[in-house]
Amino acid sequence: MYRKISYGPLLDVFLLDMRSYRTALRNDASGGMILGSRQAAWLKRELAASRAVWKVIAADLPIGIVSYDAIAQGNGKPHGREVEIADLLAFIKRAGVENTVWITADMHYTAAHYYDPNNAVFQHFTPFWEFVSGPIHAGTWAPGQLDNTFGPRAVYQNGCSKEQEDNLAPCFGLQFFGHVSIDGETGAMTVTLKDVEDRNLWATTITPASERWSGRLSAMRT
Repeated sequence: MYRKISYGPLLDVFLLDMRSYRTALRNDASGGMILGSRQAAWLKRELAASRAVWKVIAADLPIGIVSYDAIAQGNGKPHGREVEIADLLAFIKRAGVENTVWITADMHYTAAHYYDPNNAVFQHFTPFWEFVSGPIHAGTWAPGQLDNTFGPRAVYQNGCSKEQEDNLAPCFGLQFFGHVSIDGETGAMTVTLKDVEDRNLWATTITPASERWSGRLSAMRT
């Protein structure tokens, strides 16, 4: 089910399958799989070959929120399924792949996470954003615990309170989605987290990391 969808010179979207190849949890450094070797090799190859300004990785599951079903299992060095993600993040840095952004759902609340190697146990990666929203019309959870393996910081998060308890019914209005736009003139990406009433809750604008993109954008306008 994994695939790439291109939207002209500004955007490539890489849609991952984190269910089909997921292995059982392992708590040692020998690792486990969340992508599988074939999909991981495909993703590395396509990311390195991409000439789009932005490379959006649409993942089923978040990287840094502790969850039995997902990647993060607790603080410390990469272990279990984190080993595969550490290898991918290190490849992205080593190959000079710029302007990667991760978007995901499945955590039943909305959040913006900034991953900084200076705050991480595993530091061989370039800083990046991860945005979480959805699903829509499912029970809402409280924001989850973050794992320091890759150093995420919750810049924004919104979900049910501890007093409301998890699996809060949709009638309470705590349902979320995200909107992403890219400015055709500057290449800047704006990510807005919204509620079910289409109210803007939080937004940030990210500029392309390298000056070489400005030359490409100028060529596109001429």
